Amino acid sequence: MMTAETVNEVQPVVSAQRKTSFSGDVFKLVSGTTIAQVLGVLITPFLARLYAPEAFGLLAVFVSITNIVGVIVCLRYELAIVLPESDDEAINLLGVSLGFAGLISLLMVPAIIWGGKPLLGLLNAPNLLAYLWLVPPMVLVSGVFLALNYWNSRTKRFGRLSIARIVNSVATYFIKLGAGYTGYIAGSSLIGATVAGQTIATIILGGQIWRDDRSLFLRSVNWRKMLSSIRLHRRFPLYSTWSALINAISWQLPTFLLSAFFSTSVVGYYALGFRLLQMPTNLIGSAIGQVFFQRAAQAKIDGTLTDIVETVLRLLVKISVFPFLILAIIGKDLFMLVFGAEWAEAGIYTQILSMWAILWFTSSPLSTVVVVFQRQDIEFRLSFLSFLMRLGALIIGGLLADAQLAIFLFALSGVLVYGYLCFIVIRMVMIPWKHTVWIYGREFLSFLPFGIGLTILSVVTDIVWIKFAFASIAIVWYLVRLISDPKFKGIMRPNVITKGL
Repeated sequence: MMTAETVNEVQPVVSAQRKTSFSGDVFKLVSGTTIAQVLGVLITPFLARLYAPEAFGLLAVFVSITNIVGVIVCLRYELAIVLPESDDEAINLLGVSLGFAGLISLLMVPAIIWGGKPLLGLLNAPNLLAYLWLVPPMVLVSGVFLALNYWNSRTKRFGRLSIARIVNSVATYFIKLGAGYTGYIAGSSLIGATVAGQTIATIILGGQIWRDDRSLFLRSVNWRKMLSSIRLHRRFPLYSTWSALINAISWQLPTFLLSAFFSTSVVGYYALGFRLLQMPTNLIGSAIGQVFFQRAAQAKIDGTLTDIVETVLRLLVKISVFPFLILAIIGKDLFMLVFGAEWAEAGIYTQILSMWAILWFTSSPLSTVVVVFQRQDIEFRLSFLSFLMRLGALIIGGLLADAQLAIFLFALSGVLVYGYLCFIVIRMVMIPWKHTVWIYGREFLSFLPFGIGLTILSVVTDIVWIKFAFASIAIVWYLVRLISDPKFKGIMRPNVITKGL
């Protein structure tokens, strides 16, 4: 779900020439993300056989802590970097962001010293205590990277971000594999590799920016201008910080509460399953969302918003329904085959979360319609509602000592929230309900023969490779059908603007 401040991150109404350039910029970002994601897909099965679920769980708890602090480490001043007309003001906002990143990271040191042990006691993760000292440096490099990322977006050097993401992925996985194959298979190896990969990527991105823009930085940045920028853009820390904090905590609730009620092994199962479901959203859904946002604002002015929303909804549903339903039926078998028998529980979690993933994938990019209508109040209420429902779902499952029930209730809360979000968007743009029902219904019907076949195989045989072979045939059919769709081909070509999108 896009946050309300997203409207300040992108200039939506642009010329036709800029649209084509924007499409190329998105392609550069997607290219780097694609390589990083593919590398993760190829290496994760090896990591899953080297490291125990508990190790993945410790990493997930560590990352959740750093992500919550990391989203506000610059006090959201990084969002303002792209706004000023003058580079002089923008470079001082970069200085402000870097300054707050350093300050907040320093404040994390006493917080970890005095509050780390009680926090990990609540989270039932005492084994993480020895590595909690890595939280401040991880928060620092994440904050610096975040600030540099927005300066890089301002200067339109998107290729740098692709390089940084690839370097981060390569370094992280190389260290994880190296540590695992030399016998260091504890959670500390995964945590150390994550910190090292982010640090290396930040140094590379910072080095490139310093090489090209250091004269501007040295000439223009001073305390007076930085203080002026802090006052001028004070609404970011006053308002955006709280919204971002609630949203970040909401996404990390499963990691914290599954750890608190159950164990870090359960967190490891959830983390691996969630990561698999998150990949298509990070890769394709986010790219479509970025392109859609700048199209939607102009379409509202032109009176064509209904058509573009229906077109994008149709594309998102076609991309998501088939593969997620495949996972819903054979997720457990797939995880056992690819990652090993000890990851069967992660496959079950993936099966449970798959229906929520469909609505998440289809609704999240379309949530920018709420921003286009300048109804950030709706965005905030949905974020708060999502937080409360996730909290309640996980607590109920935890009190009943049933991890699968907790995951199911968490998924159900997601279905309700994202379903409601989809309802709001459709009502805003006045798409007829029969059209929406047909968009979803047609994709479910196209999956039905394969779904029936997979279900029958799951009942009559325990031979995993037979089910996997049948699922592979289904996926090939799905990919052929998807690739032949001109809307999807338009997304994948950097300099082509598909009609209606």
